[in-house]
Amino acid sequence: MIYNEEFETLPREALKALQIKRLGQVLQRVYHTVGHYKKALDAAGISPDAVSSPDDMQKLPFLTRRELQNNYPFGLFAVPMSSIVRLHASSGTPGRSLVFSYTRRDLDTWTELAARSLVAAGLTKNDIVHNAFSYGLLPGGLGLHYGIEKIGASVIPMSDGNTKRQILLLQDFGPTVLCATPSYALHLAQEGKALGVDMRSLQLRVGIFGGELWSDATRDALEDAFGIKALNIFGLPEMMGPGIASECLEGRRGMHIFEDHFLVETIDPASGRPLPEGEEGELVFTSLTKEAFPLVRYRSGNISRLIPEPCRCGRSHIRMERVLKRSDDMLTIRGSHIFPAQVEAILRNIEGVEPDFQLIVDKVGALDAVELLVEVGEKFFGEAGGVKELQTIEKRIVKDMKDYLSISPRVKLVAPQTLKSKDKQVIDKRIV
Repeated sequence: MIYNEEFETLPREALKALQIKRLGQVLQRVYHTVGHYKKALDAAGISPDAVSSPDDMQKLPFLTRRELQNNYPFGLFAVPMSSIVRLHASSGTPGRSLVFSYTRRDLDTWTELAARSLVAAGLTKNDIVHNAFSYGLLPGGLGLHYGIEKIGASVIPMSDGNTKRQILLLQDFGPTVLCATPSYALHLAQEGKALGVDMRSLQLRVGIFGGELWSDATRDALEDAFGIKALNIFGLPEMMGPGIASECLEGRRGMHIFEDHFLVETIDPASGRPLPEGEEGELVFTSLTKEAFPLVRYRSGNISRLIPEPCRCGRSHIRMERVLKRSDDMLTIRGSHIFPAQVEAILRNIEGVEPDFQLIVDKVGALDAVELLVEVGEKFFGEAGGVKELQTIEKRIVKDMKDYLSISPRVKLVAPQTLKSKDKQVIDKRIV
């Protein structure tokens, strides 16, 4: 099944022509409405009408996460606030988080892209969807929610957490589709088994998973645990959210990128030079239809490979392999994107904490677990009042990490110079 056959099966030449037309419109708009783009294009000596073919894209400067942070909160908005109907944001301290905006038309576009992804996974109006993606400032849960309703299916807006209740409703409501991060889905399966529930006896037939890096071994584990077909969905909160790309029922053959709305390139992450389709590299995205927050040549940090060969499903859009690594130091922890610089910024605002820390990420069962080693001042070790002060610092660190980054680390306070000899600031022990 195909949701929008007119655009999802466009011949490649017609699709490329549509991309160039929409790209020209985007460049004109951002040049005249967003100060950052005008300065960047003028500095590069490029006119907004200088791009007339996909090969011309490399003339345009890249946009990075740093530029998004430097323009916090609304500096990259291309429309007045009166035209914006929704705001989402990433985790992080003020000035380091990212803010994403949507016009009414943007939400309609996003809804269609989510609907396309769901139909590609075989969903119909007869399905009941248990949506365990997080609802809130991160756009995952809401993005799929409206797509589910768009195709006429029933949605259970569970969000994440309340695991025992989720298992109960999986039994009582009889959903046929599960949407979640892969790690939380495996956690559901483990908790269900511990409660004596046969998770394979549920009415689930398909799972749509994303929001974190996961491998084919994890896919096998999900399919075995639930007796379902597990499919991958890809999104960038900076661009739109879930619905940029998704697997069709052919499965394990890559995710279709909806190229009528996104132009994708592959570059060498070190040099920035363009790579031919089919070579592994960093994916760079340009939004072609976003009104409120259009991004041009945004370096995603995701390392993948484009698959130009036609798919048997009939969709003409190029596919991308699953993302298994990053070009930067970003960590995905329980669906939240975390950078070591964000941790450092939080710790610098806590009195008594020294500059050095070490972040250790591992798995406890199916879920991510974080240990944070933090150096504190020498005066807290050996003084009569030291223990109480150390406890106060520890509680403050835990609270700020939860408030700003949505993670709850196990904090271990150590003496100064303890971490100086450590080779790595971040140790990720997870095997995806």
